[in-house]
Amino acid sequence: MAEPTIHFHGAAGSVTGSCFVLEHEGTRTMIDCGMFQGSKTEKELNYRPFAFVPQAIDNVILTHAHIDHSGLIPKLVKAGLQAPIYATQATIDLCGIMLQDSAHIQESEVEQLNRRNRRRQRAQLEPIYTAEDARVAMTQFRAVDYETWQELAGGLRFRFWDAGHLLGSASIEIEITGAEAPIRLLFSGDIGPRHKLLETAAVAPRGFEYVICESTYGDRERSAVSDAARRALLCDIVRKAHRRNGALLIPSFAVERTQELLADLNVLIDEGSLPACPIIIDSPLASRATEVFQRHAATLANGKLLVKALKSKTVRFTETAEQSKALDLMRGFHIVIAASGMCEAGRIRHRNWFRFNGFARLGIWRACLPTAEKTA
Repeated sequence: MAEPTIHFHGAAGSVTGSCFVLEHEGTRTMIDCGMFQGSKTEKELNYRPFAFVPQAIDNVILTHAHIDHSGLIPKLVKAGLQAPIYATQATIDLCGIMLQDSAHIQESEVEQLNRRNRRRQRAQLEPIYTAEDARVAMTQFRAVDYETWQELAGGLRFRFWDAGHLLGSASIEIEITGAEAPIRLLFSGDIGPRHKLLETAAVAPRGFEYVICESTYGDRERSAVSDAARRALLCDIVRKAHRRNGALLIPSFAVERTQELLADLNVLIDEGSLPACPIIIDSPLASRATEVFQRHAATLANGKLLVKALKSKTVRFTETAEQSKALDLMRGFHIVIAASGMCEAGRIRHRNWFRFNGFARLGIWRACLPTAEKTA
């Protein structure tokens, strides 16, 4: 039996744009098809033609819904992919909202560029894909449960293992059968970290001939932070903002980080560490993502904490731009959780106290908060 071949089309020499093609005896299986994110140079890679023929791909298997792993699937389908796209049900549910959101961003950015180009008499551009392209792509998704074998053409089969990274995230075990002993491969996808509130620990299967493993943060020892320590830090910052009786604005990624914050804030209020106060989720994507997390709460490590938070009278969601603007008129202390997590877009930019609760790339402090003091 011939050895399989793996082609790397992204996330090699860069962090984003994950896309691998496993080729074996005429069968081509794609693992992820992610969008390049970061600098202008990296983003421009999303507009280039694929380095393979989409119609020649026999299967697509998706590790999880983050856009750097899933974000070019609508472009792939638009370019002619006819193969099924396999993912866990939770990943499919998240992709249903995240790919639509990504499409709206593409359309909005191109619309702004085209207005500028018209004034300069330059050629009009097209978005990478549209909301309709994203809708069509979703029709090719097929759900597969964790630890359940799915047969593929060409003597291949695969199964998902919980990667502990995001709701629905998975590592992919692929087995190639033939006349000799089977060949087993593992594509890790993004894994962990271990201290997430809503995620269980990653499952670690063994015995593979080949492992294609995530290496982001591979040169660092990430210290585990207990739930109590994390909440103590959050409590301290909220109390400082509360003493000023203004608004605490928390830039947050819409998917998962917002839901973790809701659960933690509600725990602190319930135990009396913080006073009850309005908590407003000012992000349409975060609102829709929270609905998905609520549907899958039984599969989450601390899903009951999130469900309890969502039943609280202090939590509410804005639905329209008018409701978002009305927050400027609110009096008294309140907390606003808004996208995006790096303050580059969304409804994030108009309040006074900020608490960053995730990674912020180089330049965010200088570009968005030129007079800010780093307190934690």
